[in-house]
Amino acid sequence: MTDLFNTVADMISKTSGIDKSKITPDANLLTDLKIDSLDFLDITYEIDKKYGISIPVEEWVEEANSNSAGASDIFTLHQFLQRIQQLIDKKQA
Repeated sequence: MTDLFNTVADMISKTSGIDKSKITPDANLLTDLKIDSLDFLDITYEIDKKYGISIPVEEWVEEANSNSAGASDIFTLHQFLQRIQQLIDKKQA
């Protein structure tokens, strides 16, 4: 998961101009890092391309909106990476 974190953190930093030192596993992509929707789509596209997966962005956003916890849990970097890893594992199975 460390390699995935570093790769995604690099993508976030490059796309959003956020200093990599501010990107931590506990950071919320939307509220803490202030990643806007266009940057978020660019980041997910880069992840899709790098790992040959398809992140279900609309499904995850819908889940965040219908979840009582909202986006706070779903879009913490740690949770986001876990979901990406599940997609990668599923592809490789």
